[in-house]
Amino acid sequence: MKIIDTEINEVKIIEPCVFYDERGYFFESFVEQWFTKNVCNTRFVQDNESKSTYGVLRGLHFQKPPYAQAKLVRVVIGAVLDIAVDIRKGSTTFGKYVAVELNEKDKRQLFIPRGFAHGYLTLSEKAIFQYKCDNYYSPQSEGGILWNDPALGIDWRLPEKDIVLSEKDKKHPFLHEI
Repeated sequence: MKIIDTEINEVKIIEPCVFYDERGYFFESFVEQWFTKNVCNTRFVQDNESKSTYGVLRGLHFQKPPYAQAKLVRVVIGAVLDIAVDIRKGSTTFGKYVAVELNEKDKRQLFIPRGFAHGYLTLSEKAIFQYKCDNYYSPQSEGGILWNDPALGIDWRLPEKDIVLSEKDKKHPFLHEI
């Protein structure tokens, strides 16, 4: 596996070594010993999966302490634009974000540490998205930021008319309100 740095030091792209042959492919998506040595020492406790269609935007979500979550995310089928927004108060990159296309072709993963809001937009006809979390989901600790907050200036790559949101995601506050 190879690590690719992003504009925010703690957010990492992980590129696996994929082995192809006439049967298909094989790769290791997670090796705890390697991850601890090369990315960070964390213990994942929950795996989640979602299926979405073109234009579905999920986010920008986060869990408030003490239920904050680090995530290791990847796409099994399709393609998404994945976004990690730094919401750590006092951070030199507070309010900045990393945008990475994740897709089934290159099988890259994105590590998002605690203290970040996370969201993704489905760019393909459908996408199956998987992620590991290092803390359990807690509904009472859930938070969110409005997906099109002008202070963030995220280029979601699709026209607003094509974006599909849940009712909850339409009502999140702006970054300066959290």
